[in-house]
Amino acid sequence: MSTNVLSHKQIQRNWHLIDAKNKILGRLAVEVALKVSGKYKPNYVPYLDNGDFVVITNAKDIKVTGKKALQKKYVRHSGYPGGYKEESFSVLINRRPEEVIRHAVAGMLPKSKLGKKMITKLYVFADNKHTFEKQLGMKSEKEIKSSESVDQLTSKLEEKTEEGESNA
Repeated sequence: MSTNVLSHKQIQRNWHLIDAKNKILGRLAVEVALKVSGKYKPNYVPYLDNGDFVVITNAKDIKVTGKKALQKKYVRHSGYPGGYKEESFSVLINRRPEEVIRHAVAGMLPKSKLGKKMITKLYVFADNKHTFEKQLGMKSEKEIKSSESVDQLTSKLEEKTEEGESNA
């Protein structure tokens, strides 16, 4: 009996759009980490990156429970003497809301080269605007207007053909 082995050529990546408005940070991070790593797919293997692309909007409206908004600390160090920086969730969410979600998701991915490659498929935006309309299959305002005009023209043509058929 042979095992089904996934090769790099067989990987199919999808695009997911997630609205983070009023969602809890940890619960959202779990959902995103599963999609970015590809663990929800039936052909998951731990040694290949077969995850999907994820676009998160409205990162500034993410919520945390309890007193985490005041007590949760984000720490970084520049590598220089005195380069230790620490800030709370409430400060970081105002300064860089994308970093809060990216940090939470990165903590749920492998700490290796593969994990660093997985996190590159995560795109986080502070507000509702993003640049991935084409990848997500969404229509821009210009395309919507042109498709509306096409719909109006086709409906007018259909009306004229119906009138022509009734007259004949």
